[in-house]
Amino acid sequence: MRDIVVFSGSAHRQLARDICDRLGVALSSVEMTRFSNDCLQAQLQANCRQRDVYLVQPLVPPTQEHLMELLLMIDAARGASAAQITAVIPHYAYARSDKKDASRISLGGRLVADMLSTAGVDRVMTMTLHAPQVHGFFSVPVDQLTALGVLADHFLAQDLSDAVVVSPDLGNAKTATQFARLLGLPVAAGSKQRLADDRVVIDAIVGDVSGRRAIVLDDEIATGGSIVELLDRLADQGCTDAAVACTHGLFVGKAVDRLQGHPHISEVVTTDTVPPPTDWPALKVRSVASLFAEAISRVHAGESISSLFDGVDPALGPPQPKLFD
Repeated sequence: MRDIVVFSGSAHRQLARDICDRLGVALSSVEMTRFSNDCLQAQLQANCRQRDVYLVQPLVPPTQEHLMELLLMIDAARGASAAQITAVIPHYAYARSDKKDASRISLGGRLVADMLSTAGVDRVMTMTLHAPQVHGFFSVPVDQLTALGVLADHFLAQDLSDAVVVSPDLGNAKTATQFARLLGLPVAAGSKQRLADDRVVIDAIVGDVSGRRAIVLDDEIATGGSIVELLDRLADQGCTDAAVACTHGLFVGKAVDRLQGHPHISEVVTTDTVPPPTDWPALKVRSVASLFAEAISRVHAGESISSLFDGVDPALGPPQPKLFD
């Protein structure tokens, strides 16, 4: 690992340290300077010449600040003659801006991908993009990891005899089906209509949830509005209670208050792709540092990353559960 150098912006240094611990390398420091005119400057404090440089920075609030830090670190590494620059972005926030669904609207997912390429990145490593098409926005190779196996391990230690995996919307049903296969469970889904960023309507539940415990799976939870709406509909259909699982637990706005005291939620499980809230001691956080460390090690050695997820790939496992059983 001598030729690997890892730096971190200010977004999530703890995750970067955990990744480095598993790689057996030191986390190199970055000096980030803010001038009187509010402009930022990044200076990498370790030699990058002809080395494999990894920059760890999830795009979490304040998102624009952290994005600019990442772009500056990429530019600094390129100027320092790095052999290869990989942006490790556990949470790519702009993946939600993935389509033109209104007149004269911007496509932030593609724009940010272009900005990363222009800055000089050679590869992007991320986890669970909000929409599959965002992968195609990048002009450089993208390694998209998944936390389904990590989340499934949490639930496999429980009695799942009366459980059902529930997707908050039909668009996430394929991922929920993969998750259900890992747990050996049936799948249901909500029929969701988004009215605004923090307002949704779920007008139906597709699948049988009566008398069952739900395991609600989502890729990202921001304000928690979709989850609360879904729980109301599940209760109407006779669902007994629900565990909530997600990859990216942002929990912004009123999300913590909405979820931690909800009478129908038995537990909330997330990963550390983003910093967890400090005011929610009951929140269960599963680490993905080992996954990122192993992926970095394999990229550096020119080995396959897809084999990391053989047990998650539906083509390589036992038959999938019947959708909306």
